[in-house]
Amino acid sequence: MNRFAALLLLGAALAGFPARAETMLTGAVEQGSLVVGRAEPGAKVALDGEALPVSPDGVFAIGFDRDHGRSAKLVVTLPDGQVETKVLAVAPRAWQIQRIEKIAPALVTPPPEAMARIKREVAMKAAARPTDTPREWFAGRFIWPARGVISGVFGSQRFYNGTPKNPHYGVDVAAPTGTPIVAPADGIVRLAEPDMYFEGGLVFLDHGQGVISIMMHMSRIDVKAGQHVHQGDPIGAVGQTGRATGPHLHWAMVWRAAHIDPSLLVPGVSTAGAASGAAVGGD
Repeated sequence: MNRFAALLLLGAALAGFPARAETMLTGAVEQGSLVVGRAEPGAKVALDGEALPVSPDGVFAIGFDRDHGRSAKLVVTLPDGQVETKVLAVAPRAWQIQRIEKIAPALVTPPPEAMARIKREVAMKAAARPTDTPREWFAGRFIWPARGVISGVFGSQRFYNGTPKNPHYGVDVAAPTGTPIVAPADGIVRLAEPDMYFEGGLVFLDHGQGVISIMMHMSRIDVKAGQHVHQGDPIGAVGQTGRATGPHLHWAMVWRAAHIDPSLLVPGVSTAGAASGAAVGGD
């Protein structure tokens, strides 16, 4: 520590104000991003008025949906009662348009007889997304869950057989059926279902505090609900199940109710590069 910094700390102590570190945020603050925060242990954190889970060490997650507005308000209440308020400028992103043809009409517009099944599956998925698991696996480095070529990017507006549908909330890795899928980070398996209407083979992997990886269209699932997996552990294989026109892994992520972009958390491919069919590795 240099002399100037030491004098500042001494002056703060003599004035009766204990020295403390300001809350730090790691990650780009932009639409679709996940940001890791580190506050003083024992602090309470709220984003836009909603209280967030915080680890005993002061680690917390915040995420910004694809369509989040231009700002967010972060309030950190320290153990001594002091309050830090940060107004975060959320950078906007430009989204691509992607047109997908030759999808079975029943998957674009489900027939009435499929609606009861879809409703059951929606409830099943909602129940498998905890928002407060007291673990901080999300704060570490992520890896690509499969090797292949990026065939779809996060946030693009999709048209199926010419019909506009919801944006694409994930990254598609095109690879042959049977290509291994591994855990991108440590987590607990919350859902492992081989035959969902839209998603086909589906796995939810909980990384803590509402951060969940969602793996779709799997041809094989090698894990079960409740299982703890480590980064790099096998969880299944690439397939073409559910609403898919070719074998690929659809990797989506959510933080609580926000859709976040997995490609921002892994090395090697930017969203711009992915659009041109860039290859990715599994680590």
